[in-house]
Amino acid sequence: MSNKIPVGILGATGAVGQNYIFLLKDHPWFEVTWVAASPRSAGKKYSEAVANRWLHGPDIPEGVRDLLVYDANNALNAEGKCRFVFSALELDSKDAIRELENSYAALHIPVISNASAHRWTDNVPMLIPEINPDHISVIDEQKKMHGWDRGFVAVKPNCSLQSYMTPVYALMKAGYDVKRLFVATMQAVSGAGYPGVPSLDMIDNVVPYIGGEEEKSEQEPLKILGTVSGGKIVNASGPLITAHCNRVPVTNGHTACVSLEFGEKKPSLEEIEKIWTEFRGLPQELGLPFAPKQPIIVRHEVNRPQPQRDRDADKAMAVSVGRLRADPVFDIRFVGLSHNTVRGAAGGGIMNAELLKAKGYLV
Repeated sequence: MSNKIPVGILGATGAVGQNYIFLLKDHPWFEVTWVAASPRSAGKKYSEAVANRWLHGPDIPEGVRDLLVYDANNALNAEGKCRFVFSALELDSKDAIRELENSYAALHIPVISNASAHRWTDNVPMLIPEINPDHISVIDEQKKMHGWDRGFVAVKPNCSLQSYMTPVYALMKAGYDVKRLFVATMQAVSGAGYPGVPSLDMIDNVVPYIGGEEEKSEQEPLKILGTVSGGKIVNASGPLITAHCNRVPVTNGHTACVSLEFGEKKPSLEEIEKIWTEFRGLPQELGLPFAPKQPIIVRHEVNRPQPQRDRDADKAMAVSVGRLRADPVFDIRFVGLSHNTVRGAAGGGIMNAELLKAKGYLV
């Protein structure tokens, strides 16, 4: 009998849910034992529910292919079958997602969510583990407020901002005040899920609009960089961020071109590179299975990072940066890249769960 923690997947037949199943197949701590999706998939074997639309190679992991798919809308279905769930839910409204995730937490089933519905709930941590692991402490107040015992909700942020937030935070942690950011993202089509953007809209084209992305890119970092006070997360007052978000014909890998302005104290380019190269966070200290050994990888080639060459760096969990140079309007500019469906989605959710386990919140 396995001594791994049994976990469930909400939205298991969708693109993110499938990626959770793929990435967890050999995980040393967690084992998928329960899957749930929409009512139209409920009652089928998982292999039948994803027939002709499995996205990760020829074979569904053996331990999952014959699992019965349950209706995700009924949290009671999960009782006794898993100890916590990864949520990749897609419902008609954010209110519906919040209510459903809370119903699992109320049954003592923690929810590690990819959905955006709870990102602005002030006692729900929105985690990038290298940046704000201390925000986990707000879970105690969340549980107290709801009267939950084991259950809680924790979320991850939008996928695109993870291609530049860790490099920016590393500079802030080193003592430099970051005042303003100008960010232009070039986001892969996989970020739209499956089947995603129609091919005739993407081939030979760039789409300069992704609904809600610019608002998320400008606002979510302020919660991530905020502080826990009075049982809730208080947003940081800065930096001021302006974002342009574009969909580009790349399969995986979100790229961000960033211009950054410091306060009065300004590091040299050499100092910035040293800070990035030496940066480590709590996931690296704890040796979490999905944590990249070096969370920020500096590329020196004039034409890197590139999605095809750099998105899979260190289990596809590292952020690659390059083209660091002076900026004639701000102070510096650089290009950041991360794998949007691994670091930015399922892999990021898995590392959040690893951190929560290491801190005693998943038992």
